[in-house]
Amino acid sequence: MPPKNRFAELLPEITAWRRDFHENPELLFDVHRTAAKVADLLRGFGCDEVVEGIGKTGVVAVIKGKTDAKGRVIGLRADMDALPIIEATGLPYASKTPGKMHACGHDGHTAMLLGAAKYLSETRNFDGTAVLIFQPAEEGGGGGREMVNDGMMERWGIQEVYGMHNMPGIPVGQFSIRPGALMAAADQFEVVVTGKGGHAAKPHETIDTTLVAAQIVVAMQSIASRNVDPLKQVVVSICTFRTESEAFNVIPQTVLLRGTVRTMDPAVQDFVEARVKALAEGTAAAFGATAKVDYQRGYPVTMNAPENTEHAVKVAQAVSGRVDADTAPLMGAEDFSFMLNARPGAYIFLGNGDTAMVHHPAYNFDDNAIPFGSSWYAGMVEERMPAA
Repeated sequence: MPPKNRFAELLPEITAWRRDFHENPELLFDVHRTAAKVADLLRGFGCDEVVEGIGKTGVVAVIKGKTDAKGRVIGLRADMDALPIIEATGLPYASKTPGKMHACGHDGHTAMLLGAAKYLSETRNFDGTAVLIFQPAEEGGGGGREMVNDGMMERWGIQEVYGMHNMPGIPVGQFSIRPGALMAAADQFEVVVTGKGGHAAKPHETIDTTLVAAQIVVAMQSIASRNVDPLKQVVVSICTFRTESEAFNVIPQTVLLRGTVRTMDPAVQDFVEARVKALAEGTAAAFGATAKVDYQRGYPVTMNAPENTEHAVKVAQAVSGRVDADTAPLMGAEDFSFMLNARPGAYIFLGNGDTAMVHHPAYNFDDNAIPFGSSWYAGMVEERMPAA
């Protein structure tokens, strides 16, 4: 079946919500305007319960079906936050806030789930309870973790949870998903290398931290190429190399390195963390310097449960007939992982067409994807909790 006819009717209204969110982007947990509008709309739809302030600034809405004979509860999640990017689309509804932009399509995700909320509130053609989750701070703040830690799953008795993300490069209306690991765990680390600073003309009187740090950068590339099974996915990227001086003739006392590690396997994640520390400390010691490593675990692997993935595929197939059910895993990260660690579920990609990639200043969510996304959200409720 195609997208639900009701969403074709609602498309202008949902698009207007989406473009309003796009004009007024907010970052991390500071999504007060967005969350307030979401809550107001949900109350206007007639949701049975709307609660703000979950996980700091998240919003949760409850919609009860016509019956609840089996006591089923399904969670649906969308993210609300934007990115610290200067928009370069030139659109009439471009960001009104310099330096902030919906460059990842969270405005579209929020609007699509709102559309599903309106439809489900109208029809209630299911047996159970739908819990709609509007999350802050996906872009690095761990809003999903905060909502889980706030007791969201237990408070509303959520049994399964599903999420969606748009994806440029995939045709509008096409879905992509895979069982198991879909997106990577994302860790970050900081290395402070300390040596002995001095005059650049007398390097023999120093312990050159730039040389030591450069050796650490090179050594860490051996983790993926020589320490980890080639069939296991791992990325080690050092993205910051900063000295305490910008002078042409000063060998600095300290150098700061910052980087990220991406893995798909918890055992590999443990190994790489230990290896990062050993290489940094050992390499520095070999040159007479020291290296202090601060390694922080970030978002865990986005792990789709096989059975729940099958349900997600079935609904996507019904909505569009175009589903890649064995898409390649991505080394990007997603904090919906925290919700999937708390409850079984699945995360799916929806095509955004031939647009700029997410996190690019020229990115724009394609509103033609809205009926497909809203239909999938609503369809997950009706498929997993069919009317008695």
